[in-house]
Amino acid sequence: MQNSANPFAQSPEYWRVTFTIPSSAAGTAEDAFNDVTVAVTGFETDEENGIWTFELLFGEEPDMADIGRRLMLLSALHSVPIPQAELKKVVQEDWLKQVARNFPPLSIGRFYVYGSHVTEPPPHGSIPIQVEAGAAFGSGEHGTTRCCLEALEWLSKKRRFSKILDMGCGSGILAIGAAKLWKTDVLAVDIDPVAVRVTDDNIAINRETVRISTAISDGYMCDKINKGKPFDLIVSNILARPLIAFAPDLVKNLAEDGMAVLSGLLTSQETQVLAAHKMQGLSLEKRFVHKEWCTLVLKR
Repeated sequence: MQNSANPFAQSPEYWRVTFTIPSSAAGTAEDAFNDVTVAVTGFETDEENGIWTFELLFGEEPDMADIGRRLMLLSALHSVPIPQAELKKVVQEDWLKQVARNFPPLSIGRFYVYGSHVTEPPPHGSIPIQVEAGAAFGSGEHGTTRCCLEALEWLSKKRRFSKILDMGCGSGILAIGAAKLWKTDVLAVDIDPVAVRVTDDNIAINRETVRISTAISDGYMCDKINKGKPFDLIVSNILARPLIAFAPDLVKNLAEDGMAVLSGLLTSQETQVLAAHKMQGLSLEKRFVHKEWCTLVLKR
């Protein structure tokens, strides 16, 4: 397990492991490494052939033998060739230049998501969300995050929410977006202490410390969730497998007229995720799709 401190705030260098993998295995690649990395990010780099490139970031030199074993298991699970991992040591200055090049400002509906390297003011009338360049992962460029922001804006035109839970907050972008939309209390939780720390940093940058509180939580098992429930909106951008496993807990913490936004699943996993939540009394209200990624809006 890596040190929970954010290496980008401490060290002028970090280690990056990259590998490519077929899209059929992309949905579980993050889950295979998120317990040992500072951050995992994946992008479709060859749409025609369905190839994804993943980057694993480490605050100290990783155990490449362990990386190799995990890639072998991932290969066996999905019956794909064993990915070849490449390790590179990168200084922070070069990484920040790469972020500025690869992370341009994004307009997603009314939301304007931008990094600290952007000096131009946000467009008039937009809802700005600034993400620290040193933690620009989960910053809106991924299809799941984009669809979640679209879903939040769509919901904002239908009703108000007074108590919101962001389950698996990552960078905190969805919690910040929800707080800015409804100007109400939001609880953002994640099992990863690094994610919670990054969320806290981004909350401060966006001046939302009054509305948003955070906690480290293994699923729905933490005091702040127990004290704050029921929530009339639960947003969870994680992966299909934990979404299915958490379905009963989601409903236990959801208000009688509550709604949920679920993401982090491939379109091929939609049927299973939806079935698990229908068994708990939820129904599909709307779906958002970006390439092979799907976001579901559910209601009681």
